[in-house]
Amino acid sequence: MESGTVLIVGSGGREHAIALGLLEGETFTDLHCAPGNAGTSLIASNHEVNFTDAEGIVELAKEIGASLVVVGPEMPLVMGLADLLRNESIPCFGPQKDGAMLEGSKLHAKKVMESIGVPTGRFEIVDDLSNIEKHLDSFEPPWVIKRDILAGGKGVTVTSSRIEARDALTRAVESDGFVLIEENLSGEEASVLVFIDESGYVMLPASQDHKRVGEGDKGPNTGGMGAYAPAPVATPSVLSRTREEIVEPMHHYLRNLESPYRGCLYVGLMIDNEGSPNVIEFNVRLGDPEAQVTIPLFESDLGTVLLSVAKGRISEMEVDFSEMHASTVVLASEGYPGDVLSGREVIGWESRIEEGQVIGFTHLAGAKISNEGKLVSTGGRVLSATGIATSLRDALDASYQIIEGIQLEGSHYRKDIGFRALSA
Repeated sequence: MESGTVLIVGSGGREHAIALGLLEGETFTDLHCAPGNAGTSLIASNHEVNFTDAEGIVELAKEIGASLVVVGPEMPLVMGLADLLRNESIPCFGPQKDGAMLEGSKLHAKKVMESIGVPTGRFEIVDDLSNIEKHLDSFEPPWVIKRDILAGGKGVTVTSSRIEARDALTRAVESDGFVLIEENLSGEEASVLVFIDESGYVMLPASQDHKRVGEGDKGPNTGGMGAYAPAPVATPSVLSRTREEIVEPMHHYLRNLESPYRGCLYVGLMIDNEGSPNVIEFNVRLGDPEAQVTIPLFESDLGTVLLSVAKGRISEMEVDFSEMHASTVVLASEGYPGDVLSGREVIGWESRIEEGQVIGFTHLAGAKISNEGKLVSTGGRVLSATGIATSLRDALDASYQIIEGIQLEGSHYRKDIGFRALSA
């Protein structure tokens, strides 16, 4: 019999969303987070164990008798946390180290796609400063330059300025030894999260993230300023092609690894004007903020689904999703995505909407509850306001109604989340 105890690893809005999703089900009644955040502290037991402390996480899982560990961030997976947990016979939702290299190394991911025929952009490796001009001449601007490191979504430079491209290539080669330059894929982006193990896979409703800090997708990249699901650009035809051309060959590849992949495969897509999906990137965990708009759409017990994947049995489950729409809008600290100003009180974050089929609430991330019981900002993305409704417009109205009522000195948020879907 399962112990009903789950350990969630991580400290962001994604982990709060996972905890809330598990709370909706009946599989796990004893929730723990390491290290967690202000949001998880309200519904689970937080433990002061850093998510990069793999051995500490394993010891904590054993101490609390966890029957499942759900790993949120990519770093501990790349470090081999899932390997250590499975060596102790503790089921883990999250791939082992060899599978996690799909995110740990962009070059590795590109070579895998190239070897099995997954559609993606052309790329070259730049490792010699004397050949930079030659590489720039090989691609049409805008140039896409990707460092082969874990950078939290911020290790990519996209620019039409040859000077900026040259500088980005030079800095990356000098610091990392090499860098990738890729073909710029045009179209509209979407994300498809796939829960996958050796027995099968389940594709979650497609979502669309907003990476740029400013309206109209202007300004520098961030970890994500908001998202919505389902994304209408991912039509039934697009999803069918994504399944056939990307997910199926990746499942065949991943199930045949020495240690079968068990977790979430994040498929970042660029969908061109003809409806052809190409892979921009793979991640090996739920996206943030994509998790905040896909987890609420589960009708099946999330805990049962995650445990089935961790045990390699997802094919035995019928996983259902609602036909509702979900949106989330991120409230960021002053200075984000650069140097942020933290330690400021957040007022009005407890607001909640429940009006018929419209629900609105907050997912907390970079925030803590002070000794005086006040919510105080601690990071760049402080929280996100999530709305769920029968239409995207109503979901977004709920998100913005909540976020407009929150006070945080110097904070900012995008006012155009979902603009592509609303104008389509």
